[in-house]
Amino acid sequence: MKHEFRATLRNYGIAGAAALLMTTVGSAKPSQAQKALAPAAGDQSMPSGFFCNAAALNPSERAFHLHLTERLLASRNAVVELPKGYEFQFSPEDISVADVAQWVVAEEKCCPFLNFHIDLEKQGTLVCLGLTGAEGIKQFIRSEFWVREQK
Repeated sequence: MKHEFRATLRNYGIAGAAALLMTTVGSAKPSQAQKALAPAAGDQSMPSGFFCNAAALNPSERAFHLHLTERLLASRNAVVELPKGYEFQFSPEDISVADVAQWVVAEEKCCPFLNFHIDLEKQGTLVCLGLTGAEGIKQFIRSEFWVREQK
């Protein structure tokens, strides 16, 4: 399951987008990796109005952010649907509040349309990251952070 999840991350989601951004800056011609990560022509899975700023992070910041994003996605224990977004829950043994805060600082630079909420709950046994925003943000979060639509 973990190997399938990691393989999927390479092809989709925020990690894939970050990898694509990392390889496109300063490059005139797309590489094989970029072509593999690029969405199919006519892909309408991303809601309009939410665009990440590819130039917000320098190459070393992007590389660190990609690494931290992969850790967060691989370590989440639960996803809770909120009225205007989603909350990702982590064990503090896997992801610290400091890790989440570092991720938020970088993510806010490239995705300022997101609202971020960091909580330490249940007497320090649960780290929570809430992502919320304007109308349509749930679809963006589902697409970028591999959240299955909850019914």
